[in-house]
Amino acid sequence: MSVSVTDDAAVRHILIDRPDRMNAVDKDALHRLADAIESAGADPDVRTIVLSGTGRAFCAGGDLDVEDPLSVENTASTSDAATRCISAIVAVPRPVLAAVRGPAVGVGVSLALAADFTVVRSDAFFSMPFTSIGLMPDGGATALVAASVGRAVAMRMSLLGERLSATDAARMGLVAAVHEPDVFEAELAKLTARLSRISIESLALTKLAVNDSSLTELGDAFARERAGQIRLTTTDSFRDAIAAFTAKRTRPETGERTGSDHVGS
Repeated sequence: MSVSVTDDAAVRHILIDRPDRMNAVDKDALHRLADAIESAGADPDVRTIVLSGTGRAFCAGGDLDVEDPLSVENTASTSDAATRCISAIVAVPRPVLAAVRGPAVGVGVSLALAADFTVVRSDAFFSMPFTSIGLMPDGGATALVAASVGRAVAMRMSLLGERLSATDAARMGLVAAVHEPDVFEAELAKLTARLSRISIESLALTKLAVNDSSLTELGDAFARERAGQIRLTTTDSFRDAIAAFTAKRTRPETGERTGSDHVGS
């Protein structure tokens, strides 16, 4: 299973569960995440949702190790899956906390920022290196980052793929809180407990109002990103990146595929 779900009292924990791939996601994982989020929102016993990753990463981005990464159909269906998942996080009538205990890369940035609270461990970081493989940000990132920190930072992260430390992310207002590893779990628990004491209806309507005011461009961003990724999938730059990725994943002397790489897109 690429997604695991556990309950701790009124808190629903949804984990991207692909530690061998540093929680890189494909369309199946994205749909499973959306299913889990929508199910949590329909459960009256769930008051808070925590989204996180198993192992040392939050999410290493989109997984290029799929059957046909150069397929326009695959690009379109993966983009649609990302749109569904991000939309579910934004729309679910429960507060969603992204617990970022490690790198959030590529679409992992979108998953983290779509949450209502992005709580980050101090040794984590954010990166959107899409342009380095001939692609563009997706999962609504072109709207989510700009809505959080403005155009200048969004351009640096999107065009240059610059890595943003947890400390800098907090200073810029990209995330809700940053905590040192030794207190991270306790601080996360305090926040979930506080939210669990507030009226579900009050939280849901407030969340809807804030998102409707601040994420007005998200729908258009999904459409632009989908069209852009489909176009970029056909370019030589992306084909060259896939060839390099495939070569790196295969040991020339044995033809054996390695398991330590992720795409970061």
